[in-house]
Amino acid sequence: MGKIILTGDRPTGKLHLGHYIGSLRRRVQLQDAGDYERMFVFMADVQALTDNADNPEKIRQNIIEVALDYLSAGLDPNKCTLYIQSQIPELAELTTYLMNLVSVSRVQRNPTVKTEIKMRNFEANIPLGFFCYPVSQAADIAAFKATTVPAGEDQEPMLELTRELVRRFNQVYAPVLVEPEIMLPENATARRLPGTDGKEKMSKSLGNCIYLSDDADTVWQKVRSMYTDPTHVNVSDPGHVEGNAVFTYLDAFSTDEDFATFWPEFHNLEELKEAYQKGGIGDMKCKKLLNKVINKMLDPIRQRREEYEKDIPEIYNILKKGSEVAREAAAKTMDEVRHAMRIDYFDDAELIRSQSEKYKKQ
Repeated sequence: MGKIILTGDRPTGKLHLGHYIGSLRRRVQLQDAGDYERMFVFMADVQALTDNADNPEKIRQNIIEVALDYLSAGLDPNKCTLYIQSQIPELAELTTYLMNLVSVSRVQRNPTVKTEIKMRNFEANIPLGFFCYPVSQAADIAAFKATTVPAGEDQEPMLELTRELVRRFNQVYAPVLVEPEIMLPENATARRLPGTDGKEKMSKSLGNCIYLSDDADTVWQKVRSMYTDPTHVNVSDPGHVEGNAVFTYLDAFSTDEDFATFWPEFHNLEELKEAYQKGGIGDMKCKKLLNKVINKMLDPIRQRREEYEKDIPEIYNILKKGSEVAREAAAKTMDEVRHAMRIDYFDDAELIRSQSEKYKKQ
């Protein structure tokens, strides 16, 4: 069996630069490299409903937003399978079986679950669907026998639980499922891009995002208000790059070519950092550079999005076809799963024959 990639996003809003640098850009590179036999990219609407159950319209509306972001960023439905999680009922079935192989206390120990429960104020009243979503996520991966899951380091506990469940299933029943490995972003900065306000993570709920679909004016408004160095009051003051969101973003997105084009006084980011730390470089100049870098990167994405927006029915058609392909792949795995668990009653001719003989003798 060849290498298989699986990755996806919750369709709770438009995708932002954190998604792009954290995984989306890498997905496009992996898709084009052709080193993997298959690549599945999905919209995790079932997972999104675990904490949006009272507002399904939010998820419904954002399916198209995420699909547009995927296609605009360069994902090609001829090279990867784009699908919607809820359209693959086999995933719910596998989730049910995997739930029998893990304890409540094991899920509770997951640090990512702990963090997200606290973030959503679920401590006193945790929806069962939300609590169990790590098992659902394991089913998402295992159903497609994914060998590789591109994700941020905060998802490593989820992947470890998936590996545990796969090992447990294979030990109890038969070696059917595949243990996946995480693929972290190559750029360490990209593993957790901060918000424009300097807070730890870019988040839609915190309003500190730059979206892939933002126009150039909106990007400039957001970059201009970005958190820098509160001690850098005067241009002549020495500046700090650690914890300075502008420099974190430059670390993630700028190239030497950008400096040659937009600020030839410096050959690369390291030279700019050195000058900024000595004093004499204003924050606004750095923000103007970052604005140019981001808009240069987003321009082709915006152009592709404009073209895709002209034919929305075709976007849904792409997702429908992708979901059909994905369901076929998951169904094959589930045939093996049911056989391993000895619950493929109607396909087991020997079972039917032996039972028939048993009752003939009575």
